This record gives sequence, C-alpha cells and structure tokens, in this order.
Amino acid sequence: MEDEPPSRKVEESGSSKQSQRQQERQGKLPRRHKEVKRSLRRPDCPEHLLGGSVHRLPEQPESEASVSVEDTAESCRKRWDRCRRGHFLHGPYPATHFGPKACVLPNPTSVMHIQDPASQRLTWSKPPLNVLVIRKIRDETLLEPFKELCRFLVEEKHLMVYVEKKVVDDGSLMTDDSFSAIRNQLCTFREGYDDISDRIDLIICLGGDGTLLYASSLFQGSVPPVMAFHLGSLGFLTPFKFESFKTEVDKVFEGNAAIILRSRLKVKVVKGMFQRNEQLFSPQENGIAPHNHINNEAGKITLQLQVLNEVVVDRGPSSYLSNVDLYLDGRLITSVLGDGVIVSTPTGSTAYAAAAGASMIHPNVPAIMVTPICPHSLSFRPIVVPAGVELMITLSPDARNTAWVSFDGRKREEIQHGDSIKITTSCFPVPSICCHDLVYDWFDSLAQCLHWNIRKKQTRLTDASDSSETEN
Repeated sequence: MEDEPPSRKVEESGSSKQSQRQQERQGKLPRRHKEVKRSLRRPDCPEHLLGGSVHRLPEQPESEASVSVEDTAESCRKRWDRCRRGHFLHGPYPATHFGPKACVLPNPTSVMHIQDPASQRLTWSKPPLNVLVIRKIRDETLLEPFKELCRFLVEEKHLMVYVEKKVVDDGSLMTDDSFSAIRNQLCTFREGYDDISDRIDLIICLGGDGTLLYASSLFQGSVPPVMAFHLGSLGFLTPFKFESFKTEVDKVFEGNAAIILRSRLKVKVVKGMFQRNEQLFSPQENGIAPHNHINNEAGKITLQLQVLNEVVVDRGPSSYLSNVDLYLDGRLITSVLGDGVIVSTPTGSTAYAAAAGASMIHPNVPAIMVTPICPHSLSFRPIVVPAGVELMITLSPDARNTAWVSFDGRKREEIQHGDSIKITTSCFPVPSICCHDLVYDWFDSLAQCLHWNIRKKQTRLTDASDSSETEN
C-alpha cells in the first residue's frame, strides 16, 4: 500500500483537530487544560480590586505566571466574591479597558502597592524601648497624670522615657520628693538643640490637639507611632481616655492596634525666586500666563518644614487686602484677594479650614484642600486637589502690601515680592494610633468635639388624622 501524500495527512490531521474542538464545545469530550502564559494582573479579572493584593509584573518567570484557563477563571470568580463581601476603604481599582478597543497606555513604572486603610495595623519588629512623653505645659491639672504615666513606664515597663527639659524643670515637679527618683531617670532634650528623631520608638501625648501638632514638628522625617490621651480642651485628635491608660498602653505594646496615617505637607519657602518684571509677559485673556519671571539661580530655600494641619498665608497687620497668586504644577490657577488663603491636609480640614467654611475630609482621603479666608468674591469656594500636585503661592505684582505665612500656627514670617511658598504632600505621615478604628474615631470626634449635625429631634405624628389636618 502506497504512502499517502504529506498534504493529505496534514488535511486529515487538521480536520480531526477541528472536529475535536467542535465536540469539546458541544460537551461530548472533556475539555483539555490548555496551558497559556498570561499575567496574573488582568484587566478583566477582579483580582486587582482587592485591597493590599500583590500585582505581578510581566518580567516574572513563566512558572509563576502560567496558569490554566479554567483555574484562572475560577480563582477570579472566588476573589471577586471575597471582594464584594470584604470591607475596604479604598475604592476599587478602576478598569483600564474602555469598550472593545480602547485602553490606558501600559506603564510598568507606575505600578504602586497601596495597602487599604482598613487593614492598617501596628506591629513591632522589636520591642519598643524608648518612649517620648509630650505634656501640655502651663497646665497644673496634668501634673498628676504625667507623674503616673512616667512612674508606670519607668518602674513597671522598664522603659527609657524622654521628656522636654522645660517640663522636667517645672517648679511643682522639682519640689516633689516622691517623684525625685523617677525624675532622675528621665532623659531630657531641648527643641532646636537636641535631635532625638532616631531614638524614639513611641510617642505618648498628654493634652489637647496642640500636643500632637508639637510632636509632629519634632520629627521632620519618619515619625514614630503616636498615642494621644485626651486631657486638653478640644481633643479632636486625641481619642484615648486617661482613666484606663495602663490597659491602653499595654495593648499598644502588644501590637495589632489600628493606626491612621495622617498625611503631612512638605513646605519650602524660597526667597528671591522671582524677578518683578511685568513687561516680560503680555497679559492673556485666559489668565494662565505668569506675571513674574522665574529666576531659578536666584532662589534660596530659607525654610523647609513638615506640616500636619495647614499653611496659612494672610495679610498680617496691614489693612489692605491680601493679593497672592496661586499656582498648581507651575500653572497660574487664580489670584486670591481677601484676608488670605489656607492650604490644609485632610487632618487640618477640621481646624482653621472648617472655621473658614471648608468641608471636612476624612484623614485617609489623599487630597490637599485650598480654602480662601474671607475672599472678596462671592463665587470663590474651597477646592480639593489631588495629593500629588505641587502648589505655589507668591505675592501678586499688583499687591499693595506683603503677606505673612505660618505653619501649624508657628514659625510666622513675612513674604515679600520675589518670594514663593511651595507646598506638596509629604511622604512622611503621622501614624496616629486609633482607640477603636479609623472610621469610628473620626465620626466620634465630629460628634463629641464639633457637635456635628446636632439638633433637637423632630417629633413624629401621633396618628393619621394629624397628617390629613396638616395637608389641609
């Protein structure tokens, strides 16, 4: 029997494969597990909707990224079910395919791993040894809580306690013989002279919100976890009650406490960055051309700070309106004519910005708020911009007076023509330890401290006849 020509064999093999595929589609034959190479991060797979999930990059080995079609579909379905049942504070990762043919241009360098705020828990790689205690000064009612806390940390927990020198030198503590043994074991420091940023493992604040702001100013880089006890007047940022301080401190030392990362602003004050020369640019109708000429070589950074609440630019002692220009990523957005402008973090949105009419933003929302202070315009409303932009504030060339800037209510200085203030989100947040969780603590502070939406309850109608009488 003669061998069949090769072309016929190919045709028969091709037809047999085609018939086999048809039978598989009809369910007559078990479907084969075809191994395919694909990235685990697929646009049509809801895996990327899970907070804190690990995204594999295309450069991974084939063995890690090779999965079967059925296994991938089944795992995606299970992950999607878990995502719907789970509770995440971050919104879902947006789909990057739009319709059948459009998609976002892939950019591997833009891959970010952001942990969901609901899963942020404090843990210790090593047991904490050094604790910084911040006490509100000029308040005699805090002497006893301060002594109780220091005695507990030194005698029972055997920790090294750091305290500001002016707190230890308080006359009431110096004359207390029962506290002398503890006082001699305290480590003291002076703000602006001694750097303790690399020694502290935990910060404990006794007082109001100002103690937390002061603790933030002591650490211009990485900030240790902060535990704040409510012993001040307002206490919006201090969720813990001092009555059970031993139990609460023990829980924190054990780890697994909920924390909220309060973003800060990185602020630079640059002197002489602009040359006042109004003839270099012709005025434009859309108002986006800068009025001043940038001179990068002349600019000198005179101050650089990390700010927790807000940066306030105001008119100072002058009776004239403040007139400053606001830039966003180098583009002139608007000019502010009024008493000034507030640039705040979400944490600062419940402080000065709230008094100026701004909305209150949860601290886990990545944003920067810009709020005018008594603007001479009925349409100038507060705005919220993305956290990654850079804002710049300068004096307008038409300004009749200088401006003044302050940072969390401190380090106030004058801003003159040619100076600029650059503001963006810092990469060093303040890890604030929560008493319950980051959602409950915030709304509890709104209700207890600011009396948010507090009013007398409306009485209900007694019967149906009352309703008809009201309508008539």
